[in-house]
Amino acid sequence: QVQLVESGGGLVQAGGSLRLSCAASGRTFSNWSMGWFRQAPGNEREFVATIRWSSGASYYADSVQGRFTISRDNAKNTMYLQMDSLRPEDTAVYYCAADPTGWPIKRVPDDYDYWGQGTQVTVSS
Repeated sequence: QVQLVESGGGLVQAGGSLRLSCAASGRTFSNWSMGWFRQAPGNEREFVATIRWSSGASYYADSVQGRFTISRDNAKNTMYLQMDSLRPEDTAVYYCAADPTGWPIKRVPDDYDYWGQGTQVTVSS
């Protein structure tokens, strides 16, 4: 059974940084796609970034390109989201997601089969 557990959320001032972690267990993820999404109150869940576990190839939403970095540590079965230059509009619950198919690029929540419980990120102005 696949389990995804996020951590690392919190309260930070605008311009600050946070690093989210997503610990994955239950499978070998070598050919999987992993992603980060976020959902602010009253909004739909939106794509943030995705990474192909085998190659490390990554893709970002335009709103976070150049500020966020997605990565993974194969030995620890953990995915990360380094968030720099945070803005108040980045405030949301952040979710990690996983899907057993590595292609095509997955930017829609319905593309993913497994989800974590979410971690709150709050950016104050």
